[in-house]
Amino acid sequence: MQALEIKKDIFWVGAVDYGSFDFHGYSLSPRGTTYNSYLVKDEKIVLFDTVKDSFASTMLCRLNQVLPQKKVDYLIINHVELDHAGAVPQIIAACKPEKIFCSQMALKSIAGHFDTSGWPPIQAVKTGDFISIGKRTIHFVEARMLHWPDSMLSYIPEDKLLITNDAFGQNIASTERFADEIQRPALYAAMQEYYYNIVLPYSQQVLKLLEQARAMKLDVDMIAPDHGLIYRTREDVEYVLNCYEEFALQKPKKRALIIYDTMWHSTEKMAYAVAEGLHAAGVPCRIMDLKRHHHSEVMSELANCGALLVGSPTHNNGILPFVAGTLAYIKGLRRKNLVGGAFGSFGWSGESVKIISEKLADMEVELPAEPVKCQFKPGHGAFEQCFALGKTIGAALAAKCA
Repeated sequence: MQALEIKKDIFWVGAVDYGSFDFHGYSLSPRGTTYNSYLVKDEKIVLFDTVKDSFASTMLCRLNQVLPQKKVDYLIINHVELDHAGAVPQIIAACKPEKIFCSQMALKSIAGHFDTSGWPPIQAVKTGDFISIGKRTIHFVEARMLHWPDSMLSYIPEDKLLITNDAFGQNIASTERFADEIQRPALYAAMQEYYYNIVLPYSQQVLKLLEQARAMKLDVDMIAPDHGLIYRTREDVEYVLNCYEEFALQKPKKRALIIYDTMWHSTEKMAYAVAEGLHAAGVPCRIMDLKRHHHSEVMSELANCGALLVGSPTHNNGILPFVAGTLAYIKGLRRKNLVGGAFGSFGWSGESVKIISEKLADMEVELPAEPVKCQFKPGHGAFEQCFALGKTIGAALAAKCA
């Protein structure tokens, strides 16, 4: 793929990773991803971010298409994570920038990741700082914890361009470079999946950043993230900002998710009975078997739900490993405004539902009903209890969404 001019004298020079299905080692990325880098040609040649180190040669090839001498004056590192800064040493060696700019917090990260001996001077910047590169200026906006402490945005007012690094990204590997080139529902799903598996814990920071951007009255008609597609119209810019506000607010939705693991299908049968109770309360739901669904798939589904019901048999006086791991993952992402409940079968001791209930309570999930546990194989009485559990939680969710 060729380098692409996205605005006059501003080029995408990144890389498309069609083979990346495991994003950062903890989240699935079934559509692959991109590592976007941007080059601005002015009196000073400025490069924003790089790519994963294994794609350094690809990036250098694209740079050569628009910059035959490969001479870059300034390198701006908006974020030091290695999918964006991994190729920095190769780019410095090939392009010999005279100066590097990064956030104040990034200085520590850079020193921790790289041997900087022989590098050009590194200048730390903060919100409100700017540099002139000729006809253009570059303004810096710190975006701490979106999603690392060192993250920042770069704004070029003359081009109405906001370069946002991880914020507003999606994991999409494709020949399309712009958001308006794919169908809106697919874009929404990719943004939501990315947000709920990566950005969600920092939702308060997202809301603060959106408020700050409004206060600064930034005039933006293009948002260029470092993963996925570029938003090149005012309509798309407004759309992604509104979506991020929606994601960050985490308002409850009238839909439930049931997740479970099972040994001899007893807990599985209980899950189906819980689903019938939710349906009777007028709440649609999805059931996900954790042996078949990755925890990041669960999190993406939970984005559209206001209730979470969890089932596990008792195993070694605890819960099954897939259930424990998924609950730990959800807790780390700090999902808010959920109602929920627990259910499960047991043979001897029966601790699983108590453990699940405690974990849900620790995640600040509202628990409007007692958990249901069943010894050995569930019968009619156990199914009635599961049905009642689903119906009670469905009614609580409906009231919460009213």
